[in-house]
Amino acid sequence: MYDEKHQLARNRHLNGYQLAKLHTFEIAARQGSFVLAAEELAITPSAVSHRINNLEAELGFKLFQRFHRRIELTPEGERLFWVLKSSLSYLNQEILEIKSQELSGTLTIYSRPSIAQCWLVPKLADFDRQYPAISLNILTGNEMVNFHGAGIDLAIYFDDKTPEKLDCQHLMDESIVPVCSPEYAERHELVGNPANLRRCTLLHDRQAWSYDSDIGEWNTWAKHFDLEFADGQRGMGFDRSDLAVIAAMNHVGIAMGRKKLVSKRLENNELIAPFPGMEMQCAQRYYISTLSDRQWPKINAFIQWLKAMADES
Repeated sequence: MYDEKHQLARNRHLNGYQLAKLHTFEIAARQGSFVLAAEELAITPSAVSHRINNLEAELGFKLFQRFHRRIELTPEGERLFWVLKSSLSYLNQEILEIKSQELSGTLTIYSRPSIAQCWLVPKLADFDRQYPAISLNILTGNEMVNFHGAGIDLAIYFDDKTPEKLDCQHLMDESIVPVCSPEYAERHELVGNPANLRRCTLLHDRQAWSYDSDIGEWNTWAKHFDLEFADGQRGMGFDRSDLAVIAAMNHVGIAMGRKKLVSKRLENNELIAPFPGMEMQCAQRYYISTLSDRQWPKINAFIQWLKAMADES
């Protein structure tokens, strides 16, 4: 009789009634304790044990080994727990994607720090006004981020290359121009005299478009205008363009400024460009990256907003 019932249990398909018991099993396996599972479910430990016993009888195999003060998953239990975890992860992702079809919820943006501080963040009030139901998370860094692992929806980069396996869209071009404080320019007689750069401290972003581009921006600009720096030219490196600019505002030296990021400083006369007509178009550009399978309305809304802001810059 037992073997017959056992065989029937093995052949029975999973039904809706068992889902609640599987939920109890998932919590007990995750917690490694019937007592802790009972606390999470707000029921008694004996009720948890009863549900697991019934589930084991219905499935036709043991899920836990019971010891005096602990439980341990059987090989069959380990296998079922792995399937449940994978299924719940997939289900949560599907729910997230369904919710993301609306112009609401959270949107996580990753950006190079200088772009975020000098260009993106000052404009966000406009986006918040247009899309009040979308909550933004802004993350910054210099590395190429893993979209899946970091939960990123959209990234803004500055480079002349675009990453593979991502959907990339042009945002805006950029040009570079030396900038410094009016006081520094006067002290070193820089206005109209690029040759006097040889006695200045050159401020630069060491990670302008790679992990160690060093003084690449200055060298590219100097070559374009047929200039040479002094042997042992003084310099100071940063891992962010905006830090070089802040140093320039505080009379530390002269920075290679990106025009889109320093335009407000120039308008306010916090900085000046001492060499008229010596602005150079960059090979690098700002671009937007997203996962190609995430064409969600809220992501597309943010991309269109970014492009509108770029057109006004």
